Amino acid sequence: MKTRTLPSIMALLAPFAAALSQVPDRSQPPAIGPPPEMKAPSVERLWLKNGLQIILVEKHDVPLVQINLQVMAGSVLDTKGNFGLASMTADLLDEGAGGRDALELADAIDYLGANLSTRAGYHTSVISLNTPLRQLDAALPLLADVALKPAFATADLDRKRDERLTAMIQARDEARSIASVQFNKAIFGKGHPYGRSASGNAAGLKALTAKKIGKFYNKYYRPNNAALIVVGDITADEIMPQLERYFGSWKKKRVKTPKWTDVSQVRGRTIYLVDKPGAAQSEIRIGRVGVPRNTVDYYNLAVLNTILGGAFTSRLNQNLREEHGYSYGARSSFNMRPHAGPFTASAAVQTDVTDKALTEFMKELNGILEEVPAEELSKSQNYVALGYPANFQTVARVASQLQNLVLYNLPDETFSRYAEGIYEVTSRDLMEAAAKYIDTGNMAIIVVGDRQAVEEGIQALNLGTIVYLTIEEVMGPVPTLGASK
Repeated sequence: MKTRTLPSIMALLAPFAAALSQVPDRSQPPAIGPPPEMKAPSVERLWLKNGLQIILVEKHDVPLVQINLQVMAGSVLDTKGNFGLASMTADLLDEGAGGRDALELADAIDYLGANLSTRAGYHTSVISLNTPLRQLDAALPLLADVALKPAFATADLDRKRDERLTAMIQARDEARSIASVQFNKAIFGKGHPYGRSASGNAAGLKALTAKKIGKFYNKYYRPNNAALIVVGDITADEIMPQLERYFGSWKKKRVKTPKWTDVSQVRGRTIYLVDKPGAAQSEIRIGRVGVPRNTVDYYNLAVLNTILGGAFTSRLNQNLREEHGYSYGARSSFNMRPHAGPFTASAAVQTDVTDKALTEFMKELNGILEEVPAEELSKSQNYVALGYPANFQTVARVASQLQNLVLYNLPDETFSRYAEGIYEVTSRDLMEAAAKYIDTGNMAIIVVGDRQAVEEGIQALNLGTIVYLTIEEVMGPVPTLGASK
């Protein structure tokens, strides 16, 4: 064995010692690297013989394929007395299909190293498959079974129903959940689909049967009411024959969807104080009816909300978190849907500063009505535009963006136009949008907290009429497990 002398060891260590002895320059921030490049994906639209639309984006950097089947069937289609029907239908799709029960289906997917999931929202239900390219031939028929041959077994329905009812029982102790339920009621009312949870309520879930779910599925799960989104290391010539093989037998049928009128805007300012005795924090929601996705002010509101409460450096978060220490985080959003969704400003704050936090919320909501300084506008535009390419980093993210094209009937150039639209926003545009959509005199304010501790402070603010509520008045009676007898 060769023995190194001390001088030779020191010579080897010299470069490391020199590096360690260097003092980093902390007099100024590190130089900013080049901005991320955004190359908008090329969208190819194709159709199977049965009318099923295929939206394809080739992405060959990783041997993965994402396939999302998006059906235009969400909770807005739930019928009275059966709230939760659409989401339960989607939830049961992968609980047994094509002759396999839930465990056998899960084992088959796991064996391939793939992932398959189902979900539903207000307007759509989605079945998502993420698979290695080499396993696509084996994974695709499993996706087709879930989409076209679901079992809808009563035993699976009973199990899923009890899971949801248990979650609803737990939600009664979560101030965040209570605040969200009351906020939706206050903004949209009980008669509008957005005024209730997409996952349903206890009475609706208890009334569900496998027969009702099968009827809903047969009515809305049709190729002419769906789109199949494919993203990954695949070409049209390679994937289309397989899609025709597994989905070509899906029968189309005329699908009628109900209409409803747009909800009225919030009038006046009302505080809904929901008593949660002993709560260490108060959950605050402030808002009103916002805008649909197809608003002409889409880019203006994207920038405006970033400044107000859509980023860590936003005004709301800097005020309530960084300056005053009232909250771990304050935020705002315009939740845009096919119909006007909510505008919301929210935070969880310490109980003893609930009134002070409300004061700061109103200060920032009024402040955004004033002209935004050029530097703040530019910073927010860069934040939004330069962060946009992250939405296209993975096959799953690209597929999610393509779902929006389908849901909102957006043009293919939406992606390539995005940054341009953001940078076209001016300070005047922001002032006009704020004046149009943020009216602090007509907002609902929800506070879920310890009434005994916060009531006096809220009353002293004179923000508006206070409506006092209990948790049961907001959430309903405590659910019991099982179906209705």
